[in-house]
Amino acid sequence: MFDPKLLRTAEGLERVSSNLARRGVVLDVARCRYLEEQRKTLQVEADDLRNHRNTRSKAIGVAKASGQDIQPLLEEVAGLKSELENNETELVAVQTELEDLLLGLPNLLDDSVPDGDDEGHNVELRRCGQIREFEFEPRDHVDLGLLDFESGARLSGSRFVVMRGGVARLHRALIQFMLNVHVEEHGYTEVYAPYLVGPEALRGTGQLPKFSEDLFAVEGDKELYLIPTAEVPVTNLVAGKLLDASDLPIKMAAHTPCFRSEAGAHGKDTRGMIRQHQFEKVELVHVVRAEDSFDALEQLTGHAEIVLQRLGLPYRVMALCSGDVGAAAAKTYDLEVWMPGQSGDHDESGRLLRGRYREISSCSNCTDYQARRMGARYRPEVGKKQTVPVHTLNGSGVAAGRCLIAILENYQQADGSVLVPEVLKPYMGIDRIPPAEA
Repeated sequence: MFDPKLLRTAEGLERVSSNLARRGVVLDVARCRYLEEQRKTLQVEADDLRNHRNTRSKAIGVAKASGQDIQPLLEEVAGLKSELENNETELVAVQTELEDLLLGLPNLLDDSVPDGDDEGHNVELRRCGQIREFEFEPRDHVDLGLLDFESGARLSGSRFVVMRGGVARLHRALIQFMLNVHVEEHGYTEVYAPYLVGPEALRGTGQLPKFSEDLFAVEGDKELYLIPTAEVPVTNLVAGKLLDASDLPIKMAAHTPCFRSEAGAHGKDTRGMIRQHQFEKVELVHVVRAEDSFDALEQLTGHAEIVLQRLGLPYRVMALCSGDVGAAAAKTYDLEVWMPGQSGDHDESGRLLRGRYREISSCSNCTDYQARRMGARYRPEVGKKQTVPVHTLNGSGVAAGRCLIAILENYQQADGSVLVPEVLKPYMGIDRIPPAEA
């Protein structure tokens, strides 16, 4: 959530309302104003009642010592106690409604985020890598026949896949390669985290309460969910903690499977591995000082880019527009990798190309939105009592499944075999994945 103090002034309400409107979110300003006025009134009344009760309680001792009848004072204090309890009940109800309202609102967008309604208004910042010119008609990863979607569907239903042989080995090699780059070269601490988390962890990073339908809940003695991304358990490692500025930045990398119901994607990307219920990725998480978070976003994005550059995969960097930025983020860059087996995009001259760019990594600065929900703070100055929320960032470094199919499509040969990228050969022990058997 963003700072609730922003809702306590007319200027703050206007700023929040205008910012949320960029996302197409309408803030109920009148309700916010009413709840804030109620909170202030009840808080003042509670303080007055508490002070009055304490004063009269002391008077009981004085009256008793002087032999006066203390019964009227006892009755008065009992009445004040009852009033205070009623007041505090009302105050808690108002504060709870305010908190629920804040929990349901997205983060405030950074001023540098371009305006737009949807992904069609995202802004391309740069393209990297050379798109390969094929001497044959490139096939998409499904038509190469190297992935077993039939068995995946038989075992678990649609949006699942089985990998075997060289492709399974390639998937494993990609993960190992990415972890090594991020840990050995970029200074991340590798983390192994649970794949099941409780609801508090999901509230902390913003998946609950708004996106519950995209989660897989697990039946059992405890309320647990399969993680939709390693961002959830890894970011929550600082939940409830008070850090010193010297502890920051914290950079963590984790490889996990991810599980998503894709509730909002019915009929979208049903072919192949683009959108699966179960997939794996290497997630990067930064926990930084407030003033460092936008520099950290550039660094994190650069780390994900290096993976694609080393693999020789053409890609572009997109600044997401206001209508496409995720709820927890203040600013997001998407890395989109070139998939030559698909169609629909155009080159810079407007020529229709065989192939299109598809998202492979989303790198986001969540500023203090997640930290306030998690209760993660730091002390900017040693010895000072003042604390402020940390800033959190996350991004895929990168999604292993989409990276795998990008390699299958970009490195395919006319006979259906797939060359292994140079940097993966030490992990694979082979130069080529043979074509699927007819």
